[in-house]
Amino acid sequence: MKAMFAFGPLGGWEWVIVILAVLLLFGAKRIPDLARSLGQSIREFKKGAREITDEIQNAGDEKPPQKTPSGQPPNQTVSQPSAPSKS
Repeated sequence: MKAMFAFGPLGGWEWVIVILAVLLLFGAKRIPDLARSLGQSIREFKKGAREITDEIQNAGDEKPPQKTPSGQPPNQTVSQPSAPSKS
């Protein structure tokens, strides 16, 4: 990381040169599209990071399922065998 700032932070003229280089490389018509796609990428990244942190936080809040006295999970019903009907 220190190698990136070996010459110090960018000043005003350095930013002007960087902006001119971007204009020459991509053209004035493509820069709004590039900025828009960069913004969408950042938004999607933040959304994914937020969802992951929410899942991690909610994982500790969940309680394990409680067993009923009969040993059956609470969402299953026990059916009684019926006698065959005579027709």
